Amino acid sequence: MAQNLTKPPSHLQEQNTMSVLWFQSSGEAKALYYQGYSIGKMRLNELLKKKQMKGLKPAVVLDIDETILDNSPYQAWSVVTGKDYNWDEWFPLAQTKALPGAVEFLQYAYAKGVDLYYISNRKENQKEATIKNLQLVGAPQADENHVLLRQPGEKSKEVRRQQVAKTHDILLLFGDNLSDFSGFDQLSVTDRIQAVDNHREEFGKKLIVFPNPMYGDWEGAIYNYDYNKSNEEKAKQRKENLKPYQP
Repeated sequence: MAQNLTKPPSHLQEQNTMSVLWFQSSGEAKALYYQGYSIGKMRLNELLKKKQMKGLKPAVVLDIDETILDNSPYQAWSVVTGKDYNWDEWFPLAQTKALPGAVEFLQYAYAKGVDLYYISNRKENQKEATIKNLQLVGAPQADENHVLLRQPGEKSKEVRRQQVAKTHDILLLFGDNLSDFSGFDQLSVTDRIQAVDNHREEFGKKLIVFPNPMYGDWEGAIYNYDYNKSNEEKAKQRKENLKPYQP
């Protein structure tokens, strides 16, 4: 009997099978992380040579999840079990491993006298476990002052980025989500793409982006950032946003 290719998956998480499989199994994903951190190292060297020794101290700002730490095992668990993932259950375990090239870059930058700031939208009550996990993988300056998590009522990372900018010259920013950089928060699908074009000269120079096909604001924009929609509605909107070939 021919397979019914129009039949929806048994649960929404099953649609994430290929993205998680790619993230975990493809050499391309690993290569992109090495590439991103290699570009970061080259740019850091260039910028430090140009920077005068007086003035604000240099800093690098990095996201944590899918930038430094790999949460794909939890994503894979969600696919296999069909259960919605809940970061409040996963992050306290502090079991996440480092992504390729991440720790090497962090240690290199720190050895060059650059301060490291980890700005994540993990909740403030997850700070102890987050610091523990970063320390376990060998991330320098993983402490209360350099791990800046989302405060109650906070909608973006901009306030925390500006906080660092008051005392430091931010040379580079790393992230897997456009909202890890200024000017991309809460934009529609179309506006996000336009904003990328507007900032195109900064990518690879000040902004380093990593691949994350598993989750992120790219998906949130499809739902107009309403994650309370039913799984059926989410699946419907995913398909409606595809641009298929028209024979």
